[in-house]
Amino acid sequence: MNSRQRFISTMNYQFTDRVPLFQEGIRDEVVKAWNTQGLPPGADLTMLFAYDEFEEIEPDLDPWPPVGRWPDDPSALKEFRRRLDPNDPRRLPSNWQDQVGGWQDRQHVLWLKVHQGYFLTMGVESWQSFTEAIHMLIDHPEVVHQIMSIQAEFAASLVDRILQDVEVDGAIFSEPIAGNNGPLISPAMYQSFVLQSYKPILDMLESHQVQNIILRTYANPRPILPVVFPGRFNCLWACECNPESMDYRQLRRDFGPGLRLIGGIDTDCLRQDKEAIRREVEEKVPSLLAEGGFIPLADGRVREDVPFENYAFYRRLLEDITSQACQRSIGRCG
Repeated sequence: MNSRQRFISTMNYQFTDRVPLFQEGIRDEVVKAWNTQGLPPGADLTMLFAYDEFEEIEPDLDPWPPVGRWPDDPSALKEFRRRLDPNDPRRLPSNWQDQVGGWQDRQHVLWLKVHQGYFLTMGVESWQSFTEAIHMLIDHPEVVHQIMSIQAEFAASLVDRILQDVEVDGAIFSEPIAGNNGPLISPAMYQSFVLQSYKPILDMLESHQVQNIILRTYANPRPILPVVFPGRFNCLWACECNPESMDYRQLRRDFGPGLRLIGGIDTDCLRQDKEAIRREVEEKVPSLLAEGGFIPLADGRVREDVPFENYAFYRRLLEDITSQACQRSIGRCG
């Protein structure tokens, strides 16, 4: 099976030769550090470890030209809408048609990022703009509803434009809405201002038969998950998260086996020792693999403070456990 087939089968709870094993996003500075720890210069990590390739289409979702100050009254919304033109050629790469051609017979996973979440949609780039975005929820709620609605209508049209050219394997809603102690707005506010605004995008994805709708979260969004699942989202990808609040085993118990999961392995264990890595992987991964709909992956980017020896141990342990899970599945089928 190729990477795309593995992903689609895993998300459909079907048999695979193994689940996809994605790379965590290893930058050049990490490889350079590893070259001093035993990784030969010029070594190809894809030849050392089992990686399944994936790619994200990331259209430009920001107002253009850039907005100096986000609207705080209805009179400015017309100009805001004008700057969110889905037909602006700058929304997509200049070599878009070449990329589309290269995706027609692909064997790797292709996702489409369709939304940046509440705070980025509201132009949050600093503590000052964060404070303004929070105050807007109380002082100007109707303006917030309209901003989110305008952004969603724009995104839905852009999604339609993209999906007329290429078929994707999933859509990603990025949601940097939380800190380690929980979401920065209440679940009720999240449902009213954010989740309800996504309807045009979700409708468009459904019309193009995009089956995997992924919420990619950060830190600890646990309190908002009951308003998201069950619903039209069917997959959670929790990044850089609070490992206790976002334990995937507990989330499966709370939301049922229909919740597909990507991630689940605390990246901090890679900074410790092999025993910590073994405990993290062996305690979490096998039971989730047995239930299906789960792709194990470290929950954050691997950085220079992760020793190469630890990383190599983690990847090979992951390969062994996923291979064993596949063999057990074959045995049951036989």
